[in-house]
Amino acid sequence: MDFLNYVINGALIGLLYALIAMGFVVIYRASKVFNFAQGELVILGGFIVWYTSFELGLNLWLAIPISLIASAFAGYLIERIFLTKLIGESVFSMVMVTVGLLIFLRGFILLVFGPAVRPFPIVFPLRPLFIGDLLIPMNLLIGGGITIVCAVGLSWFFNKTRPGLRMTAVAEDHVVASSMGISVKHSIAAAWIIGAVLSTMGAIIFLSGKSLTFLASDIGFAALPVALFAGLESIGGLILAGVIVGVAQGLATAYLDPIIGGSIGTVMPFIIMLGILLVRPTGLFGWRTIERV
Repeated sequence: MDFLNYVINGALIGLLYALIAMGFVVIYRASKVFNFAQGELVILGGFIVWYTSFELGLNLWLAIPISLIASAFAGYLIERIFLTKLIGESVFSMVMVTVGLLIFLRGFILLVFGPAVRPFPIVFPLRPLFIGDLLIPMNLLIGGGITIVCAVGLSWFFNKTRPGLRMTAVAEDHVVASSMGISVKHSIAAAWIIGAVLSTMGAIIFLSGKSLTFLASDIGFAALPVALFAGLESIGGLILAGVIVGVAQGLATAYLDPIIGGSIGTVMPFIIMLGILLVRPTGLFGWRTIERV
């Protein structure tokens, strides 16, 4: 029964990682840029939810939609201010901008909200779901369902709709996409808007009933192995990758940490990521590209 608890809770934590990793994948699929500031977007969204619910005193049913809209606007502003001038430039330049964005957002959050630890609103019931001897946190259970719905919806969007296909074309080559009449600016801006909204949803699931601090941005790096394991072009593959990584982390924490006396569970996702990248550099479901020289 303990083993089942570790497996189920690990899988649900892995689905939370998958939701945050969707931000990596959406932005990459639309711009070929790996956003190193994904964890900071999560915490920015968390502080927006905190501000609307505690400082403005809004009811949660009103605060959450307003926070998602505000996060979408923040994602749009970030793209307009930091990335729109780099369209057509090298991928390396755009990636380095996201590294600078990581540092900027951390400083911005500290400047505006300060380093104090704040209580995050209770969005999901604190009482876990009991099924016999199984104990399942409600925030992770509901969050797992949200992750699956988002994965199905985004997979359909990118593979079956014209805007999604245009965003994929932009990622392949900015110049070619522009010559075909596709607005590169609009596609990349839309990707950052979606990425910011997904980050806020991840923050709500992750922080519900917990403490909010800028240090919680580390969850962005925890989700990184899931994104690289699945492949940076695969949204549906994030579900399987998240479950595998989450279960492996849960079992390592439960069974290996007491033996080794260390935090092997913390590094287990990265061990899995390195293992799969050595075998398949594009990830489990990533696209293999053939370039003619």
